[in-house]
Amino acid sequence: MAGEPFLLTRLDSDIPHRSDISSRLREHLMRLRGHEIDDTVEIWDDTTGAVSEHDLTRIHRRATAYVDRLRAASGTAHLKPDEKARLAAVKDGVRATTITTEARADEIAAGLHAQMPWMAPATENAWHAMRRCAQEGAPVFRLPPMIMVGPPGIGKSHWARALAAALGVPSTLVDAAAEAASFVVAGMQRGWANAGPGKPLDTILNHRVLNPIVIVDELEKAGAVRDTSGTRHNLTEALLALMEPKTAARWECPFYRVPFDMSGIGWIMTANSRRGLPEPLLSRCPPLVLQPLTLSDLIGFAQREGAARGLTAPALDAIIETLQHHRDRADALSLRVVQRMLDRAEQLERRPVLN
Repeated sequence: MAGEPFLLTRLDSDIPHRSDISSRLREHLMRLRGHEIDDTVEIWDDTTGAVSEHDLTRIHRRATAYVDRLRAASGTAHLKPDEKARLAAVKDGVRATTITTEARADEIAAGLHAQMPWMAPATENAWHAMRRCAQEGAPVFRLPPMIMVGPPGIGKSHWARALAAALGVPSTLVDAAAEAASFVVAGMQRGWANAGPGKPLDTILNHRVLNPIVIVDELEKAGAVRDTSGTRHNLTEALLALMEPKTAARWECPFYRVPFDMSGIGWIMTANSRRGLPEPLLSRCPPLVLQPLTLSDLIGFAQREGAARGLTAPALDAIIETLQHHRDRADALSLRVVQRMLDRAEQLERRPVLN
């Protein structure tokens, strides 16, 4: 079954062979000259003299030119066989997730809020987008780009992954502080040692899903790099090209050098502070300001997550007691700390008992 269009070009492997085009041209010429053609007649066994050697030469020339033009127009002749094979898997489209009913939107939002109530601004933003998708009957759920600004360790990336899991779409993480973040997003053109597609395109090709969630972490630390030719590569520019609906709908990958529809991606960007955030992104995505975690938030998360993991009451009590003991330490009030506690408790409870 064909899915949502994604690869916006024709693979040269789909182009008809020159001999097929030649046969069709010869058959057409014979019909024009009043000769009946049926399935029992071999088209090249011409005993009627309807097609001369000069005609054959012209037919072959035109068939060759037609096929060459198709290959040039496809833009995939330069690709290696394994690269063509990878794109061939999505030539008929990819799967897209949507929200069919408002009740489904409410269910997902309620689940996220119950898990992480302190992320209410982000959950509400996603909830409105999901309900709008259901109301419009859109075939693809497109999450509007969002920037979440809040203290480190409150679970911004965790929430984004939880949203992707609830939607049933894949997610991938981009570290904006990394030196080559712009290449990680957009990909790297051929000729470089690490040439390849970016993470967003890789995710769609690997999972064949049009609307994954791409998490860009620590956006305020994004910088720019220059290649050996002196060209400046900026993460903001790479993001804008993929976030703007018009350019994203026909975005050309620097590595494959063919166009794709990248407009289904849900962009979730996180930052610890508004300071340093690129103005072009702020003007398009007003930041959602999130508050620091409270002790009550962490205890509630530990209880819910611990119960989901099947931890015993003594293990959960130990985690809660530790949190209460360190309530005055700012570094203790972190979702990462609680998750490490839960991981350790789970590891200890599942450890085999030695006799």
